[in-house]
Amino acid sequence: MFNHKTPIYFGPPLAQLTFSDSNTLEKSGKINRTAERYLAILERHGLDLNEAESQCLRDISMIGFMSPDEILHIADEVAEFRGTIEGLDLTALVIKLRLASFVDLVATIEKIGC
Repeated sequence: MFNHKTPIYFGPPLAQLTFSDSNTLEKSGKINRTAERYLAILERHGLDLNEAESQCLRDISMIGFMSPDEILHIADEVAEFRGTIEGLDLTALVIKLRLASFVDLVATIEKIGC
């Protein structure tokens, strides 16, 4: 699939990623390689969550952006969760999150849309 040229904002992460590239073709190539690898990571990683567990994570993130630091500490946020979700075993979810790798946490958050 080929997408025609689309203007994008180069925020700090993209600027840092492409800092050493000197022209548009190099920058574009690096962004596309990084995106391809990231998509492969998402395909191969992530936690198996039931709907109640996914809903808990969506509630905690308020279906918004989660920074890498927030993702890294999501188990602590879940441990402090005081909401009620039918079928949620909060203790089991906290354990699952604490045992997960950072890659699995990122993939999980991406898959549930946070």
